[in-house]
Amino acid sequence: MTVPTIALNNGKTIPQLGFGVFQIDPDETKDATLAALEVGYRHIDTAEMYGNEKGVGEAVRESGLSRDEVFVTSKLNNGFHAHDDALKAFDESLDALGFDYLDLFLIHWPLPGIDVTFVETWKALEEVYASGRARSIGVSNFQPKHLRRLLQETNVVPAVNQIEVHPFLTQDDVRAANAEHGIATEAWSPIAQGLVLDNPTITGIASDHDKTPAQVVLRWHVQRGDIIFPKSVTKERVKENFEIFDFELSDAEVALVSALNKDERTGPNPDEFNYIP
Repeated sequence: MTVPTIALNNGKTIPQLGFGVFQIDPDETKDATLAALEVGYRHIDTAEMYGNEKGVGEAVRESGLSRDEVFVTSKLNNGFHAHDDALKAFDESLDALGFDYLDLFLIHWPLPGIDVTFVETWKALEEVYASGRARSIGVSNFQPKHLRRLLQETNVVPAVNQIEVHPFLTQDDVRAANAEHGIATEAWSPIAQGLVLDNPTITGIASDHDKTPAQVVLRWHVQRGDIIFPKSVTKERVKENFEIFDFELSDAEVALVSALNKDERTGPNPDEFNYIP
């Protein structure tokens, strides 16, 4: 089964479906990532904050795949927004992964309450991008106002904006702002930590297609153009999440799922979140 790719605004491409390692124990990350690569995933999403970059790197090396066959993303930890700290943290990510480069490196959160602005942080990422050690750079959890400021005060347009998106939080305003500037939308928490899976609209569509509710929701994301990276440590579920390209939702079904929006988050509000580990 072939996973579609999304063209980024700098000429690079990213597999539309990936494997996320958020909340996977560092001791389990290598095996979980290896299992995903065996299923066919070629896109892995990690972060400094997750503490499991080392396991991702080990899995890629032990998979037998060449480095350029696997798209790997990591994200800057929240305590390293100052320019020099960001550069050092990026180096530490490469060391933990055991890579010469990352395919994508993101600012994890805008952190509105700290003294260092994300503009300063972004300028450090621009240097990393210019060096070639990050093939693409982007942001995560940025609202339209954050994007506008970046575009006004810096030189490189983010390749992606990774935000919480699912049927209960469709994020149409942020997705529209991303699209306006050629920024790809990545959706974290794509099934709302399972909260959407018992919804009658979704279970009914799943029954009509002989698919699971999770497959329907992931397919909804794909048809809207979102990049997704569901997480599971269960190989059967990892395989199930991969099998979403052999059916298609009708426009009416996509609209029905989208109509479930109630602006309900499973994670923090980016306008308020200032956590530094």
